[in-house]
Amino acid sequence: MKQLAFLMLLIAGPVNALAQAIKDDLHCLALNIYHEARGEPHEGQLAVAYVTMNRMVSHRYPNSVCGVVWQRKQFSWTHDGRSDRPRDKRAWRRSQRIASYIYNNYFRFMQITKGAMDVTRGALYYYAPRLANPKWAKFKVATAQIGAHLFLKDS
Repeated sequence: MKQLAFLMLLIAGPVNALAQAIKDDLHCLALNIYHEARGEPHEGQLAVAYVTMNRMVSHRYPNSVCGVVWQRKQFSWTHDGRSDRPRDKRAWRRSQRIASYIYNNYFRFMQITKGAMDVTRGALYYYAPRLANPKWAKFKVATAQIGAHLFLKDS
């Protein structure tokens, strides 16, 4: 019996760490959706979630959602000096639902549909043309225009 209790303690640490990492990633994904696209239509919010997840699986970006979101100067809201705390409760709940949906289904969707459900068609980047004209964009290929954002990938 003592061996079983000891084994349970050995397993509990990694399981708890994994559960916390998932919780953190869901929170980071929801924050990114909220701050980048809360005023966008549903499809635009899904698109921001897909870009975040696409980056996470790309070898060029960190391998966690929080790593992607908080990578230096990748998303304007992370370094604008304003509070990152969501104020619009309805938009925050919607962002959380979308984050959970994409986070929990991303790999299955990519496997089953071979990426067909990704509304961005594999985009790793986006920007709002009415707000910015980044120099890096001219070296990318546009994959979709959704709401106020243009989605792009490497050529």
